[in-house]
Amino acid sequence: MLAAGDSVVVAVSGGADSTALLYLLHHLAPEWDLRLTAVHVDHRLRPESAAEAEHARRLGARLGVPVITVAVDVERSGSLEEAARRARYAALEAEAGRAGAGRIALGHTLDDQAETVLMRLLEGSGLRGLAGIPPVRGRIIRPLLDLRRSALCAALVEAGLEWVEDPSNRDPRFLRNRIRLELVPRLGQVRGGDVVPALGRVARRARQAVEALEAVGARELARLGTFEPGAVVLSRSALASLPGAVAVEVLRQAAVRLGRRGSLRAWAHRGLRRTLAAPPPRRPFRLGGATVEVSGDRVRVAVGRPPALASRRLEVPGAVLLPEIGRRLEARRLPAHAYTVPRGADVVAFDADHLPRQLMVRARRPGDRFHPFGAPGERRLKSFLIDAGVPRWERDRVPVVEAEGRIVWVAGLRRAAAAPVSPATREVVELSLKPLASGPDSP
Repeated sequence: MLAAGDSVVVAVSGGADSTALLYLLHHLAPEWDLRLTAVHVDHRLRPESAAEAEHARRLGARLGVPVITVAVDVERSGSLEEAARRARYAALEAEAGRAGAGRIALGHTLDDQAETVLMRLLEGSGLRGLAGIPPVRGRIIRPLLDLRRSALCAALVEAGLEWVEDPSNRDPRFLRNRIRLELVPRLGQVRGGDVVPALGRVARRARQAVEALEAVGARELARLGTFEPGAVVLSRSALASLPGAVAVEVLRQAAVRLGRRGSLRAWAHRGLRRTLAAPPPRRPFRLGGATVEVSGDRVRVAVGRPPALASRRLEVPGAVLLPEIGRRLEARRLPAHAYTVPRGADVVAFDADHLPRQLMVRARRPGDRFHPFGAPGERRLKSFLIDAGVPRWERDRVPVVEAEGRIVWVAGLRRAAAAPVSPATREVVELSLKPLASGPDSP
């Protein structure tokens, strides 16, 4: 958790746990060369908050540790407890940034861990939930997580240090308080002994299993993932070949890479499992700030959809840049004599006498139809793209080349039957789709 010379922001609410945390870190500071800054976050939700802030200042003055008091505004909508927690953590992160602190120390104890495990158990949490409070997450550390609250109080009494009791800690409206004041003592009576150490062991073992799962998930994500700006694409069949828990972990880590934070709720786990079920979901699934979408054998985890292709005019000859897809589309006029009709999907040729001098390059539109070269008749463009295996999120990015209202090329996939090159052709219009960086007209 700590290394010699670390700068540490210590969260001090004024309660016994945080008072003991600052006292113990202050005791270790000379040996470890720690630079401590105490931060008290005033949520301004209770009349006692001013007294708690004053307690933190007096404690800092006695120990010789600078104290910063930060007042925050807590949103009143939704869970007040959760809103206060978010505001508190944001304030601590901001102060750590200002102080150049690599660590933020919080005063959670083994009792807090036991209460958390019971809360998660009652909520029906999975393995990650049973792992409880992590000892280290980012720059947040919890040095007291293996210590009992009673031992800390005894140490404070021996040191002659006072603390402030938060009256909201006895408010039965909060589930954690009911668990601490009613359920934990009752379980101790039923078991015939203290249950807190046993619940702490559950959390440690669950965390070991979670860490092993995360390591496997990270390895599989690196092996299977194709990484794009703002997105990760994976093979659905490859994911389905993994054990279910590993596949879900791969998807979770993909979302985390894109900026999602926090653990998954049960509904999120169900949604991720659904992406691997048969038949797969037809609609995107929201996961925090990310979206999970299935199309054919591909699963895309992304923040937002990729930009659709804008409409552009293409002069023949000439070129047009398509920055949305990182490509350029070029039109050339060439003599038909000795011309070899290309075979690649990215280059097509037309009889110049049957093609106008100006083409339109655009995205697909509802109701689009075209006559694929070599096919007996017209097809719906939507059906063609599905059969061609174009993922749902890429279908608005496929360049559609139109000549006087007719689709003549679904670029990179199939030319239309219009204006075929024949022995009577005198001049050829060659259309090619190239990487954006190629060619003299590229920026």
